[in-house]
Order: sequence, then C-alpha cells, then structure tokens
Amino acid sequence: MAAPLAGQAGAVLRDLALRSARLRARFPAVQLTPRRWLNLQEYQSKKIMADHGVTVQRFFVADSANGALEAAQRLKAKEIVLKAQILAGGRGKGIFNSGLKGGVHLTKDPKTVEQLAKQMIGYNLSTKQTPKDGVTVKKVMVAEALDISRETYFAILMDRACNGPVMVGSPQGGVDIEEVAVTSPELIFKEEIDIFEGIKDHQALQMAKNLGFQGPLQQQAADQIKKLYNLFLKIDAIQVEVNPFGETPEGQVVCFDAKINFDDNAEFRQREIFAMDDKSENEPIENEAAKYDLKYIGLDGNIACFVNGAGLAMATCDIISLNGGKPANFLDLGGGVKEAQVYQAFKLLTADPKVEAILVNIFGGIVNCAIIANGITKACQELELKVPLVVRLEGTNVQEAQRILSESGLPITSANDLEDAAKKAVASVAKK
Repeated sequence: MAAPLAGQAGAVLRDLALRSARLRARFPAVQLTPRRWLNLQEYQSKKIMADHGVTVQRFFVADSANGALEAAQRLKAKEIVLKAQILAGGRGKGIFNSGLKGGVHLTKDPKTVEQLAKQMIGYNLSTKQTPKDGVTVKKVMVAEALDISRETYFAILMDRACNGPVMVGSPQGGVDIEEVAVTSPELIFKEEIDIFEGIKDHQALQMAKNLGFQGPLQQQAADQIKKLYNLFLKIDAIQVEVNPFGETPEGQVVCFDAKINFDDNAEFRQREIFAMDDKSENEPIENEAAKYDLKYIGLDGNIACFVNGAGLAMATCDIISLNGGKPANFLDLGGGVKEAQVYQAFKLLTADPKVEAILVNIFGGIVNCAIIANGITKACQELELKVPLVVRLEGTNVQEAQRILSESGLPITSANDLEDAAKKAVASVAKK
C-alpha cells in the first residue's frame, strides 16, 4: 500500500525546498540558474514520452512563422497553444524584445499563430530565469490546447535511501510540489518499486487511487503510470516528473508538462538522447568547461573558487561570503583529475574579467594533490597569472604537493585550512 511521504525517503522533496531556501539565504545578491548537464527542450521531452506510449498533447515544432501557420492548420484543433521553446522557466510572464508579452499564447485562429510566431522566432525572451538580455527563441511548439478538469502530481525518482526507484504522487498538482510537501505532507504519497521485479499492477492502481482518479480514469491513469515507469527505465532516467498529470473533461488522462533528468553515466547507451542536448543557452564559458569535464557555474563576485566536489564548492562559497568576500563562480574538478584539466581550469578563470583573486581548495581523496600542484605551477608560468592565488590542499600526497608549490618560486599564498584560505583570498582583493 502507498503511504504518506515520511521518513528518510520521504524527505526527498522537503530537502529540495530547504536546499533552495538555503541557497537564497547564502547568496541573496546572486542569481543562481540551476542546470542539468543534459538540457532538453519541452518538445524533445514530449517526443520521448510520446515515443514510449505516454499520452501527451498533439504538437508540431516550427522554426519559422510560416512553419507555425502550417503546423496550426495541420493540427485541426479547436484551440491552439503556442509556446516559445527555451530552457528557462517563467515563459508565460516573459517579455520579448520585439515588444510581445508572454512566451505562451492561446488562440483558435491559425493566422494568429503565424502573427505571434513572427514576434517570437529570432527575438530574445526575458524571464526571471534568463540573463538580463534574455534568450533567443529559435523554435516554437504549436500544440493542441486541452482543458484540464483536474490536476495531480506524479514523479518517479531514484532514491538512495530506498536503494531504487520510488513513485511519488499527490492529488494536489499544478502547483509547487515542494510547498505541498512542507504544508500538507498528508497529501503526498510514495511507493517503492523493486527494480528487479518492476512495477506491479496493484501498485500503479493504488497510486492512481491516491491521486484521486475515479471510474474508468483510474485504470487509464494506472496504465499511464506503468508506461512512465517503463520509460524511466528504458532511457536511464534518474527522475521523471509530471506536473500536471491531469484529466480532461472528455475523460482522458494526459501528461501535460514533464521534466526528465538523466543518468550522465548512461550516456554510452543513450547516445541518441544525449545528442539532443541543447547547449545553445549556456554561457560560452560553461560549454568550454564541459569540453574538459569541468563543471562551471558563474556567480557575480570577484573571487574565483577552484575546488573538487559540489559540497566543497558550496562550503568554499559560504566561507568566502562569511569573511566579507563574494564568490565569482564554482568550478568543480571532480575526481580523476589530470594536469591538463587544471591548466584549462586556470585558463577559464583568468579569462573572466571579474576575477580579482583565485582560491584553490582541494581535498585529495580520489584526487592526487601533487597532480593539482603540478597543474597549478604550469598554469601560473604559462598564463603569467596576474591575480593573487591562495591555495589550500589537504589529503592524498599533500606533502609532495606542498614541496612542488614551495620550490616553484611562484607568488603562491599557502593556507593552513579553509578559513585561513578564505581570509587570505578576501584580504588580497581588499588590498587592491
């Protein structure tokens, strides 16, 4: 039987809400744009779902106003929804530099679709989640507009606490599910799935009941849930989130909007999906970093953070802020690092005109500190580093790393621990 979301596994959604709040509290002046390493446009996700038998709205994609008109005519729908295709959220309240307001429009007239598309395609759409100048819209999705008589929430995700996939659902959909998890936890249900046996008919049916589907819609919803689970496994997803998972007045269960997160480690067997990755909206520096397996997120400060591991990156940003500084980025080396990556990382950081100091904070577990040290000295020599560099290394082969740095003859400031490093980095900027 599905049970209200509780315990360690049930904390997944609550943790998401708390994490977002902590980020905002840590960096109130910094706008963070969360990104997946694989970015799919809405129409791409919907096509993947449709290809696996999941019910979505009928739609076409167009890259010109004339193409949008033809798509609207081919749909032969009572009402049409036109959606600008960008990765950022908040499209409905966005503004184009053509003067058009809103990236989502409803109309019954194909000619209106053409006129709207003319003001969308090739123009920049600005939302709360885009850069200040917005993002250029290259394609629009022309879809059949369906009335929604009731909205629910449904997701499948990998949960470490359960050692496998978990279904999460709520009869209260179409809203921020993290808020529901905090304010009305009794309205959220979970069901663990044995990954070896797969989803059982009774599990899917029970979840459909918990979501409030009744009569023939209950079995229809259960069938859709099973298809979503099969999709989840087949495409190596780590999360498939449908919000809203709704029903129409005509008695149809439809996945109206979905987010799919993929397991990056499965790229070798999901080449077709990963080839769809849309990097056109990334900052150029993010795409350049990805070429060398570096994870880069730009912030608006002036102290560059060069770390290994996302948790260490957050801690480094925190302690810089606590000591009166502002982080310029996180740049995560990850594990298995090579000297060439260290060099490229420094090249990226020094190319940013905002950067006035660099703080290297490495904990050598998997990472060999000596490799980092060699990479640092090579980068400093070849790039003729012009900003202060503070280095804190700890862990594997750290004595050898410290010897390499001290014998390099380079103006590198060593730090004993993270707080010492942060204070020295902030002080180096203050001196300018």
